[in-house]
Amino acid sequence: MATPTGPRVPCSEAAVARALLFGWVLVRVAGATGTTDVVVAYNLTWKSTNFKTILEWEPKSINHAYTVQISPRLGNWKNKCFSTRDTECDVTDEIVKNVKETYLARVFSYPLDAIGSTGEPPFTNSLEFTPYLETNLGQPTIRSFEQVGTELNVTVQDARTLVRVSGTFLSLRDVFGKDLNYILYYWRASSTGKKKATTNTNEFLIDVDEGENYCFNVQAVIPSRRVNHKSPESPIECTSQEKVLSTEMPFIVVAVMLVVIIFIIVLSVSLYKCRKVRAGRSGKESLPLSVA
Repeated sequence: MATPTGPRVPCSEAAVARALLFGWVLVRVAGATGTTDVVVAYNLTWKSTNFKTILEWEPKSINHAYTVQISPRLGNWKNKCFSTRDTECDVTDEIVKNVKETYLARVFSYPLDAIGSTGEPPFTNSLEFTPYLETNLGQPTIRSFEQVGTELNVTVQDARTLVRVSGTFLSLRDVFGKDLNYILYYWRASSTGKKKATTNTNEFLIDVDEGENYCFNVQAVIPSRRVNHKSPESPIECTSQEKVLSTEMPFIVVAVMLVVIIFIIVLSVSLYKCRKVRAGRSGKESLPLSVA
């Protein structure tokens, strides 16, 4: 029996060579059949403020497109943002139909060259989302304020939502009713010590020190919630008692000037009369005595 000549390939190197060859064959087969790896959406996130609701996800599309479906917990799936390369989808018009309903969304992923192909592409489900319990409260605004004497009156403007009834957009107060509270934080302009007051209406009437300026802002809150129960605080507003004084100052100055002018006139007239009287007396004294 002849002995083979030439170097022997170690067993481990031969195994690696076979594995590489097998991998190359798989790649060729996959290319021939037109199959391509699909990047599945992940990190699905609900972003919602005052019921304006966006579904976001990753990754950004390169050679893929996405289609979003949304459904109430016991309802049917509805397509949204069909065949989009964006990584967000506005689903507000669906969730405002019933903000107390619980919704689920899913994002389908497929290659751009596979659009219209048969079969269901891979998808990822979102977490459940209940708008009434989870939408963030937007920053409130102060509509008006007035400080008169020892009373400070502050009125809060309700934010408008995209929830509609009979064609009319509802405010946060319309949607949440007495569940919606406002907190007023207030303090002397010359101090940093804050006080607060709470109301389930839109009006605050606070006792303050007369003549002192006050600064304040407001925050929306839903005490019954476990999460997302507070809004950002509104911009700070301040009263200015100096403005009242400044409007009165011109009248005070005019009054003082009139008093001064009258005083000068009276004083001038008095001095004139006094001089005239003195002049008359001195004239009589200078006359020569008559001889009888």
